[in-house]
Amino acid sequence: MTGNLVEALARTGYVGIAKIAIRSRERLAVLRPRNCVLIVHTLLWQDELREPGDLAPAAPVTDRELELAEVLIRELTGVEGHELHDEYAHALEQLVTAKADQRELAQPPETPAPVDLMAALEASVRAAHAKP
Repeated sequence: MTGNLVEALARTGYVGIAKIAIRSRERLAVLRPRNCVLIVHTLLWQDELREPGDLAPAAPVTDRELELAEVLIRELTGVEGHELHDEYAHALEQLVTAKADQRELAQPPETPAPVDLMAALEASVRAAHAKP
C-alpha cells in the first residue's frame, strides 16, 4: 500500500498531510515521496507558531553588502551532502568514549573574539574568486 501512495504522490507532485505520534505526542507532518520511499517532515501546530516580532536589522542593508552577499551565494552554491558533518554528535561521541574509558576529558577551546562580519564576507568572496 505504501508503494502505491509514494508513486501516486510522485506522479501528481502532491504531498500528504498526516498526524503521527512521537513520544506519546501527536504531531502534524508532511509526507513527501523521494527515491521510492516516503519521507516524513514534522510541522508545528498553529498554536505553536509565534510571531517573529521585530527581527529586522537595526541598520539598513547597504547596496555593497547586498552585492557581496549575492556574489558569495553564487560562488558557494552546490554544497555536497557528504561534505557536511554533525560536529555536535562527533564531540558527544568523543565525550562518551572518554568517559567510558575513564580518560581525562579535553578542555574546550577558548571562545574566539568576535569577528567583523563585513570583513569576513569580503575575505570569503575574495577566496571564492581565487579558486581555480
